[in-house]
Amino acid sequence: MSTFTDLTYTSSDALGLYARDYHSLGGPARLPVICIHGLTRNSADFDELAPWIASRGRRVLAVDVRGRGRSARDPDPGHYNAATYVGDMVKLARDLGIARAVFVGTSMGGIITMNLALRHLGLVAAAILNDVGPVLSRRGLARIAGYAGKHAQLRSWEEATDYIMSINQGAFPANSMEEWSKWARRAFIENEQGQLVLRYDHKVAPPQEPGKFKPTSWATRMGFRVLTRRRPTLLVRGALSDLVEQEQAVHMLRAAPAMQYVEVPGVGHAPMLTEPTARHALARFLEQVD
Repeated sequence: MSTFTDLTYTSSDALGLYARDYHSLGGPARLPVICIHGLTRNSADFDELAPWIASRGRRVLAVDVRGRGRSARDPDPGHYNAATYVGDMVKLARDLGIARAVFVGTSMGGIITMNLALRHLGLVAAAILNDVGPVLSRRGLARIAGYAGKHAQLRSWEEATDYIMSINQGAFPANSMEEWSKWARRAFIENEQGQLVLRYDHKVAPPQEPGKFKPTSWATRMGFRVLTRRRPTLLVRGALSDLVEQEQAVHMLRAAPAMQYVEVPGVGHAPMLTEPTARHALARFLEQVD
């Protein structure tokens, strides 16, 4: 399996950003893949998916969106928005000489991808939207608002594992303790005081700000329309998802009949894309994209 190298770059507003760079294991040159994580997550969420894609002959970049992982925290929290994130993706691509790429967007990453399609369609060759769409369920948004941006400082990996399990168990009822422990290592880091802290700036989603989590926006709806009409698109949905429920999925499929669709059984928001059903759909989809 491919291993990654650390890649750092600078945003247009001089913020230091980070990505994992998984190099293709050879074969004919194919379009690279850029993976974008969810609201409070980071590039480590793709530590199994990215090398799998690289083994199939594609370079993969798994980014840390500003304020997450090893990317710098923004001194102005007002910059934590889709338009800014789109600019960061464009800067990364330009710095690396990437003219076109396949985008994999989980949750917030999918919102970024739809906004990217609206503003810079030429960069998007194809897209995989992982449990996200132009209109989201208020039930799932309320659940995310219940923990996002809250300070979690713990003193042991056991506590960190229990915390991660407590906010995700409903979506992944079959996960083992070993899997929850792996998730905790992705989500937390030990600080100088020996505390385990989450790997994101709590200001990315201030819990005290009313209406922060909106179920839709004009830009996302238009971006979805442009993306699905002009680029190959695959929607992956967790069968237990509370963010893209059956109602939202049906709406998306009616609005975009050419869009490919797969439902991953036994998981909610958002599939890790390592599940056999998801892997099969991704493999088939990527084979259609040069």
